[in-house]
Amino acid sequence: MSRGLVSLSRAMTLGFIRDRMALFFTILFPLMFLVLFGGLLKDPGTSRSDIVEIGSVAVFDQMPAEAKAQLDQVLKIDKSGDRDTSLEKVRKGDYAAAVEQQGSTVIMHYSATDQVKSGIVRGVLGSIVQDANLVSAGVTVPAYRLDAQQVEDDSLKTIQFITPGILGWAIAVGATFGAALTLVTWRQKKILRRLRLSPVRTPTLIGARVGVSIGVALLQMAIFIGIASLPYFGLKLSDNWWMAIPLIVAATLAFMSIGLLAGSFAKTPEAASAIANLVVLPMAFLSGSFFPLDNAPSWVKTVSQALPLKHLNDAMLDVMVRGQGPGSALPAIGLLVGFALVVGTIAAFLFRWDDV
Repeated sequence: MSRGLVSLSRAMTLGFIRDRMALFFTILFPLMFLVLFGGLLKDPGTSRSDIVEIGSVAVFDQMPAEAKAQLDQVLKIDKSGDRDTSLEKVRKGDYAAAVEQQGSTVIMHYSATDQVKSGIVRGVLGSIVQDANLVSAGVTVPAYRLDAQQVEDDSLKTIQFITPGILGWAIAVGATFGAALTLVTWRQKKILRRLRLSPVRTPTLIGARVGVSIGVALLQMAIFIGIASLPYFGLKLSDNWWMAIPLIVAATLAFMSIGLLAGSFAKTPEAASAIANLVVLPMAFLSGSFFPLDNAPSWVKTVSQALPLKHLNDAMLDVMVRGQGPGSALPAIGLLVGFALVVGTIAAFLFRWDDV
């Protein structure tokens, strides 16, 4: 019995080592997330946020030189005399907050689209106001008070700001997995060979696949918006939300190209699924689909700029929530289409009709 146990255990161990798929998902895949989250959540020190000072703010101007030097480590303060322009820049996400002073009240204007940065700035300003009041400790009533005001409609809820990111991730999953698994399954079952020998032209085949993928993506969008708009969640879309439609069409093409590239390498549906997972899941975290990247290391933010999902998320947030004009989505659409052309061309060179 002992000898049989040893022999069987040895055979199972060798089988595990030789099974590349099992080895990958047991060792390398979890290790990849260790590196990913280790980088994302690594303490990068104090986050430095950009804010704009509207006019003269006494609590800033009266700070000692040493205190100003310490403040400069956490806040980069630009000055502006144009209140409307400053508030618009906060709304767009160019600044974490705009600060002005009216009498004894320090007013912080922030955007609900970035709860992390606005929370950091609010904490810092609260500390500054408290220190200013300590200097005036002899007075009965505090000399200054802090008033935080949201630049968007106060009725907006958290659902406004999580919907674009989660929807973007859903589009990426659907298009990538759909293209990869369809290509591998059809090749494995010899469907591609039959289609190649049939009167159906290749452009017609590609057009049908693209049409179905775009249809599924738009259905995903309709379901997401429909559910999020229920009174229980309370989603309110901006006037230019419809620009999310061409964004999603362009994004579907970009993520389909990733799926086609994965399907060109993979020989089985399991392998295609593994490759697609390997690309889409880390990309979702690195693109801010689930949580903001404000405190992530600079290299993570740099990498995210090369990812199509990051540009999709940001552009959908602009047109669906921030109320930006249709033109704000055009750069992202161009990047997504360009990405689809480059990666799709590579996938076309690697494309195989048969498993040979």
